[in-house]
Amino acid sequence: MATPKKISLSQSRDIPFDKLVLSSRNVRRVRAGVSIEELAEDIVRRTLLQSLSVRAVIGEDGQPTEKYDVQAGGRRYRALELLVKQKRLAKNAPIPCVVREDGILEEDSLAENCQRVSLHPLDQFRAFQSLKEQCLGEEEIAARFFVTPQIVKQRLKLASVSPKLLEVYADDGMSLEQLMAFTISDDHARQEQVWETVQRGHNKEPYYIRKLLTENTVRASDKRARFVGLAAYEEAGGIVLRDLFSQNDEGWLQDVALLEQLVTEKLAAEAESIKTEGWKWIEVAPDFPYGHTAGLRRVMGEMEPLSDDEHARREALRSEFEEIEQRYFQESDEDLPEEIDRRLSEIEAELDAFEERPVRYDPDEVARAGAFVSIDGDGRLKAERGYVRLEDEAPVADDRGDAGEARGDGDAASPGSVEGAHFASSQDPTNTGSSDADADGEEDGLKPLSERLVMELTAHRTLALRDALAGDPDIAFLAALHALVLQTFWRYPTASCLEIRAESPTPTVQGPGLKESQSAKAIDGRHANWEKQLPDEPELLWEFLCDFDHDSRMALFAHCVSLTVNAVHEPWNRTQGRRHHADQVACAVSLDMTAAGWKPTVENYLNRVPKARILEAVIEAKGAGMAELIEGLKKSDMAEQAERLLADTGWLPVPLRTGGPLRTPGVETASHAGEGAEAEPDDQAQGGPAADLPEFLTAAE
Repeated sequence: MATPKKISLSQSRDIPFDKLVLSSRNVRRVRAGVSIEELAEDIVRRTLLQSLSVRAVIGEDGQPTEKYDVQAGGRRYRALELLVKQKRLAKNAPIPCVVREDGILEEDSLAENCQRVSLHPLDQFRAFQSLKEQCLGEEEIAARFFVTPQIVKQRLKLASVSPKLLEVYADDGMSLEQLMAFTISDDHARQEQVWETVQRGHNKEPYYIRKLLTENTVRASDKRARFVGLAAYEEAGGIVLRDLFSQNDEGWLQDVALLEQLVTEKLAAEAESIKTEGWKWIEVAPDFPYGHTAGLRRVMGEMEPLSDDEHARREALRSEFEEIEQRYFQESDEDLPEEIDRRLSEIEAELDAFEERPVRYDPDEVARAGAFVSIDGDGRLKAERGYVRLEDEAPVADDRGDAGEARGDGDAASPGSVEGAHFASSQDPTNTGSSDADADGEEDGLKPLSERLVMELTAHRTLALRDALAGDPDIAFLAALHALVLQTFWRYPTASCLEIRAESPTPTVQGPGLKESQSAKAIDGRHANWEKQLPDEPELLWEFLCDFDHDSRMALFAHCVSLTVNAVHEPWNRTQGRRHHADQVACAVSLDMTAAGWKPTVENYLNRVPKARILEAVIEAKGAGMAELIEGLKKSDMAEQAERLLADTGWLPVPLRTGGPLRTPGVETASHAGEGAEAEPDDQAQGGPAADLPEFLTAAE
């Protein structure tokens, strides 16, 4: 067997820096990684760690000159050149070089860069860990290697992962993203258990690993966590799992029982503070179902008036805001200058403060009313003050024993009217001298009219009033609006002669996110705004509405009518007419549930239907190819992946779709598919009037 030929390595020698020139044939043209300035600072700290690769420059006579081309190490040369310019390195300082004599210059330059292998992240972690053990802080390590302290923290966080999993990663058994997902837990046994679970399943995505590690925790973005505050939770001994590799997640609260205890204690303390205001009762809960105030009368307080200085300040801010709008929003479509945008934000915040002044209530009303104390969707305290229960209402002080309005009854005639006195007396059930026979036997004096006679006379008046009202549509509309407003905003709507019944039913089901939905917030805000505008006493309502402009009347009428809508498909109520009318109204207003904020999630739909329905949704929205990708997954995994696939597609289940064109009063046609994917032509697919409710939705849960 022949002996392998021994190779000879290129010679190394120190060459003065002023004898080196950067070759124009170096293959690296694009700058990447550490900057020249940072590399120069590193050379100052540690000197040059890697020699330059050079070749002698050939002169015109074909002989080597005293100059040398730097064929590999151009960035190092530039860093040394910068140090020379800064007079931190002598221009003739000896530079370690490897002198190449044969081969092709470009090939050498390419080989040096291609043969280089980047440091494995695990090796980087171990090196950082070793430096930290030698008393170097995270900030100092970051400064020495020109990385951010966050990167150092991330690499050191890998120490929390089980050594077994680190070895799996080192052997390329998992990706860096998967390894980073395990850092949110310090429990090595749990990490290894989750990895075994992931290995047996199809879903190995990092988000799924995080989900398994945090399935018994509460996200820091949860409203309960935001209400208590992470600092208070940790001070009480709670542990927060944090993901240093995520830019968005603030972490997970591990001790759910402790969190619930802190929420209860803080809500109770807030409730005690509110109770000192004099309210008769306080109900406390992290959350109340939608419609929990139905049937309760709302006491409307009055905002504390502005002082002269405050009023002047508010007007000045409004004027300034209008001037900025006229100058920047009408003259140009360009983005606002930063200082102007900041000023607008300051003005809006100050104007909002004027609208959030303390509210004063009638002490008598406070003594019989109460408040609901809970947490809103943003994790802030939510105090709903001024609700009066039926049993706490003040007795009605009128002679007829009528239930009447809790805040007064406007039916009685003026006490200064003789006819009014006769009519009032005739309505008194204790009046024994009210029969026709008794009236005939009277010799002198004015006695009350009999009940029978009053009923007959007012029957005539009723028919005449009906006929007259039919001939005046504007007043008929006003009378109907009056009746609806009384029933919508007052507990005892008896101040109307119209027997129009308007109910505002609370939905019989409380699905996920119903109370915090976009529609619920809009309705509640609109209702509160009308409450502030309406008079305190129902007998003042008619004159108030008479003074209203047409647009305001229409808006108030629409609000009152809207609260009577009940389009819930209830298993015990199969009224086809109501369902058909709901479809007609939805078409008339071009209802789009996607625009209303609904989207399919694991919680509100996908985890509550069979796998076939999940696949059906994905096929409709994304096509059969996408559905095949998740077909073999478990139900829970399939639902999660489907939620991602359906996001922003506008897909809706059949009960939420708006049907085809229907005739609308005053409009030729109205049509809205409410569907992000291609719509199917038949009524069943579109969810039109003829569409039957899917059997899986009507079945008992």
